[in-house]
Amino acid sequence: MSKRLIVAMTGATGAIYGLRMLELLGELPEWQTHLIVSQAGLVNLQHELGMTKRQIHSLADVHHDINDIAASIASGAFRIDGMVIAPCSMKTLAAVAHGFGDNLISRSADVTLKERRRLVLVPRETPLNLAHLRNMVAVTEMGGIVFPPLPAFYGRDKTLAEMIDESVGRILSFFGIEIDGLVESWEGLSR
Repeated sequence: MSKRLIVAMTGATGAIYGLRMLELLGELPEWQTHLIVSQAGLVNLQHELGMTKRQIHSLADVHHDINDIAASIASGAFRIDGMVIAPCSMKTLAAVAHGFGDNLISRSADVTLKERRRLVLVPRETPLNLAHLRNMVAVTEMGGIVFPPLPAFYGRDKTLAEMIDESVGRILSFFGIEIDGLVESWEGLSR
């Protein structure tokens, strides 16, 4: 049986993170991707990347409508290996932090947490207000991982694409996925 990862994309800026994740996972035949994109996420895909709904759906093994609360991934009985929300809006972060499963993204995240599976949220918002910070703490206390995609500059002379890939590589490593060349290992200053 394939390993399964839910990839959700919401209305925060940074659609490139979800796109690169799907592209990289598409090269790994042992992983099956289940994609959910919010309406605002579709707007961002069009605005930031010039992509259509059909184009992003074609990168996933299975795609689900955000309003399909009866989808397979809405149940803990459907085995998944985890979920990533990239990018994650503050609205979605709040819904996850408070167990507000009003759509398939927040419901799937709630199921992921209740089943003690790995959940990674990639929030894209600055500056952060107190509600954002408290919601991040709540998700962390529930076992989720909050991973703002902050670039590492110690690799020097990296392109924007390389910095994006490094963040995506670090996110995928939470699921045991290691892709050569994505993440530069820090070996200390003596090297």
